[in-house]
Amino acid sequence: MTSSALTRPGQRERLSEKLTEIDWRLALVLTVIAGLGGMILYSAAGNNWGPWADKHLIRYGLCLLIMLGLSLIGLRIWFAAAYPAYALALFLLLLVPVIGHSSLGAKRWVFGIQPSEIMKVALVLALARFYHGLTSREAAMSWKLLIPVGLIGVPVLLVAHQPDLGTAILLAVTGFGIMVLGGLSWRLMTSAVVLGGAAVAPFVMFVLKPYQRDRLLTFLHPEDDPSGLGYHITQSKIAIGSGGLMGKGFGLGSQSQLNFLPEKQTDFVFSTFGEEFGLVGCVGLLVLYGLAIAIALRIASISHSHFGRLSAAGVTITFALYVLVNAAMVMGLAPVVGVPMPLMSYGGTVMVTVMVCFGLVEAVRVHRYEEMPSGRGSLL
Repeated sequence: MTSSALTRPGQRERLSEKLTEIDWRLALVLTVIAGLGGMILYSAAGNNWGPWADKHLIRYGLCLLIMLGLSLIGLRIWFAAAYPAYALALFLLLLVPVIGHSSLGAKRWVFGIQPSEIMKVALVLALARFYHGLTSREAAMSWKLLIPVGLIGVPVLLVAHQPDLGTAILLAVTGFGIMVLGGLSWRLMTSAVVLGGAAVAPFVMFVLKPYQRDRLLTFLHPEDDPSGLGYHITQSKIAIGSGGLMGKGFGLGSQSQLNFLPEKQTDFVFSTFGEEFGLVGCVGLLVLYGLAIAIALRIASISHSHFGRLSAAGVTITFALYVLVNAAMVMGLAPVVGVPMPLMSYGGTVMVTVMVCFGLVEAVRVHRYEEMPSGRGSLL
């Protein structure tokens, strides 16, 4: 028998055979979402391809190729790159306050990139590798859990200091989610939730900067300052509400077309979509997101390695949080924290991050039978 005949599905050696292992349903769903994003950006620009829709679709095409390329990389390579990627992301985060570039009152860029975006993927990989080497008892309750707490806490504090509260929240919740999936004891889980809840008020009052605190509190009563701090949420709710059941129609959204809706192409693109396609369109879009999440979680569940399961599930949590936070934000159910709607909002940085995440998910699918090194549950 040939070596390829001895290779189980998911451990293919030929490129053509690896391509057949890719979950093309996931690629199709992501493409449909990105296509809808291009369509609503075309509408938001007054039925013009520029300046947003054309670049959005070109970027997605390039990112799709990146995703497919990453899906062909074996899990052992992802495993080996986990800690170095985290170290690189952390080093870049430490450079931000020193030589970082400031924009709109926040210092988030260094060497032309956002280290926080690299950290979103690197943190998942590092935690997945760490938990791969733990026993179930150690993952449930042991002193070794201080290590993932540190892995999560340090970048969260650095990103919050930039300040980028939205990304800090995403990193914290994603990290905690991986700890739960890794087998965290329900006692520790409950204690963490209680302590976290108790720390919210002191954090808001004494740690956040005044404008961040005002932004968090404004969503509770945006009508108190409809032309100031509450303007974004007020206009967003008007846009979504005016769409009704079926929407005003493609290209007919008055809030976006007349520029009443701020950031209609980025943070509030979901509001633009809701005004033109109504409740039915919004539900349909959320169903597509839910389908992508379900497919990705299914892929995570069939991986034969703990590293594969946790890494695929971890990046899926990040993607789901993007959708949840942005949808809640534009509907006035959460503070405005600058989290875009993935694959819909204009901007290349988040799109690259999301597609790298799904490249990892597809790599888990293609190489689901690949065995990982036994490793050690430490950074030493």
